[in-house]
Parts: sequence; C-alpha cells; structure tokens
Amino acid sequence: MSALRPGDITDEMIQAMDAAKRQGLQKDLRALAAHIRADAEGRYHSAEPGWRAGVEWTLLWIENTAAQLTEGRP
Repeated sequence: MSALRPGDITDEMIQAMDAAKRQGLQKDLRALAAHIRADAEGRYHSAEPGWRAGVEWTLLWIENTAAQLTEGRP
C-alpha cells in the first residue's frame, strides 16, 4: 500500500468521515439518554418534583443536541 498524497483525500471522503462521526456521537447521546431514563424511572415516585423536572430537562437537552448533529446535513 502506498502512502497518501495531498490530493488522495477528497472532499467527499472528508464529508463522509464527518457524517460518520456525527452519527456515532448522535447514537452515543441517545444511548446515554436511554440509560438515564431507565435509571430514573424507578425513582420518579419517591423523588422530589425538582429532581424529576431536572431529569426531564436533561433528557430533552440530550435529544435536542443529538438531533442537531444531523439536522440539515447529508
């Protein structure tokens, strides 16, 4: 295998790598949200309302962040 030269990496390759990174991060964020949701569900009945609101806000923030990673991109 030969060494890469400056022209060997195309814009399409760079865009594909960027998209793969964003999709991977998006998947990781959604997995984190699922873990938080699963851990929190059993605690909702005994938790303070402020704690529940904090969990819901966190889950919404994670989902919004994940959605923005691929919004309007190929």
